[in-house]
Amino acid sequence: MSSKFDRNKRLRKIQEENGAHSSSPSSSEEASGEESSGDAVEEIIYKEPSVYDNLLMKLGSSSESVADAFKIRQRQEEGRSDSEEEGVGGPEPLSESEQEDDISGEGTDSESRNCTTEGTLQQPGSIGIREQNEDADSVASDTDEEHGLGLNGQPSSEASAHASSFHEHFGYNLSKEEVDDLSKKKLKYEWEVPAVDMSNCKWVGTGECFLKDDNLYSDYGLKPKLYKHWLDIYNKSGGNDFHSSKQRSFFSLCNSYRDILHSNKKPFYLKGQEEDSNIMETYLMHSLNHIFRTRDLVTKNDTKVAKNKGSAKEGILIGDAFLDRGFTRPKVLILLPLKSIALNVVKRLIRLTPDAHKVNVEHIDRFCDEFGTKKEEEDKDDDDASQNIRGTRKSNSQKSKPSDYQILFGGNNDDNFSIGIKFTRKSIKLYNDFYTSDMIVASPINLHQKMTKAEENKEQDVDYLSSIEVLIIDHADIILMQNWSWLIEVVEQLNRIPSKQHGTDVMRIRQWYLDGYSRFYRQTVLLSYHPNPEINAFFNHHCANYQGKVRS
Repeated sequence: MSSKFDRNKRLRKIQEENGAHSSSPSSSEEASGEESSGDAVEEIIYKEPSVYDNLLMKLGSSSESVADAFKIRQRQEEGRSDSEEEGVGGPEPLSESEQEDDISGEGTDSESRNCTTEGTLQQPGSIGIREQNEDADSVASDTDEEHGLGLNGQPSSEASAHASSFHEHFGYNLSKEEVDDLSKKKLKYEWEVPAVDMSNCKWVGTGECFLKDDNLYSDYGLKPKLYKHWLDIYNKSGGNDFHSSKQRSFFSLCNSYRDILHSNKKPFYLKGQEEDSNIMETYLMHSLNHIFRTRDLVTKNDTKVAKNKGSAKEGILIGDAFLDRGFTRPKVLILLPLKSIALNVVKRLIRLTPDAHKVNVEHIDRFCDEFGTKKEEEDKDDDDASQNIRGTRKSNSQKSKPSDYQILFGGNNDDNFSIGIKFTRKSIKLYNDFYTSDMIVASPINLHQKMTKAEENKEQDVDYLSSIEVLIIDHADIILMQNWSWLIEVVEQLNRIPSKQHGTDVMRIRQWYLDGYSRFYRQTVLLSYHPNPEINAFFNHHCANYQGKVRS
């Protein structure tokens, strides 16, 4: 890559300063003349190519639109605009109102400079096909007042409490020093809070205790539609104090976007149906909230970019506010041990989705047939001869098993499955292609097999795991009895820079994705019936969320 210099940009800055103090055209001409010969005076600064630059160059070789984007990016970093390249004067200065709209999010100046061309590089065609081509079938974006967004998609001062956890966590850009510190730092659990409705159990966490100052807003950080629907379900089930409930308490933990280890969850197969169901309901609602907020932000920014495309305002659509996506679309991954458990999880997910977003649930019959026990019953009926021979022995064997075994393996105990789920404006699509899905529900065994096939066949890949932001591992104690090492390999595959573009608009990828820091933003929720050395080691070494950790 050719060297990039900041000389022109610095000269123009000096020229503006001199022009402000100049009293006559002749003095400004002299100043510009001196600056034009500033090669001997100005310090030449070499900028090392960033991961972002390397990615643009790599993708530019296969995409003409990306190559054009990279050229414009180079010109702007060198201080030259598109009009200057064509021999026309530079752009007019922004008005006061436009400057207010141009407020960037958090991050350093270099991080903002890396993204200065995103608003002007929306190319029709290959860029952003998968994530932007939702049209009328995409999730409807709520108003700014509903999800607390102010200028450029940033939280407003009055309503930011509603969406602060989401925007503050993913809007913050870690520096290299902070990442190095996270890799070396040994976390200490500094606070503890009694767990709701769990005797002899407490929550301990790193950093500052956020539960003491838990907000008392009506929606607890949920989108209003989700909160209202959840509250209706809670009241219909006999609940009367949602604020003091276990669901609300555990949701506060999830909504903090910290890593969570709950190793005292009583499972359904040990007469813990209510507790297991409440925890499942909570992490599913957190997942829905994350997916809906993500899609609302993307849709809102898409609308702004399309509205101002080709106009004078297009140049101000820059900054961290418009960095709203990862390398691929899937954001939530739920790992489960058995199909019977996945059946309950997906059914509860559909139930928790507001009615307006589930007018149609595609392939629900196929899902119930494949993940339920209907197919197994048909197979048993077709094998009468074998059943007659071994019937007595099998019946006695089943009766000899403990009750928890019979409940756990009484349904479909297949441990090789995966399913993509996509949420649109009015429907839920099951068995969706992974690259256009919002959520993936799978077993570690199935994903490990896909990883192995991708290593053997270069045409296949598992890049859909590159942008997972919420990872939930339920019934980890059962997965521990299957193959724990495969789970570790799957998690190690998450949040890697993909090998292909997959139709993503690279000019709107969040900076920390491009820097390779996404694993420090991923939230991991690890749920188990009992503590275990392998589970504890996994939580200590493979969960590196910069927000901190909470464990029971």
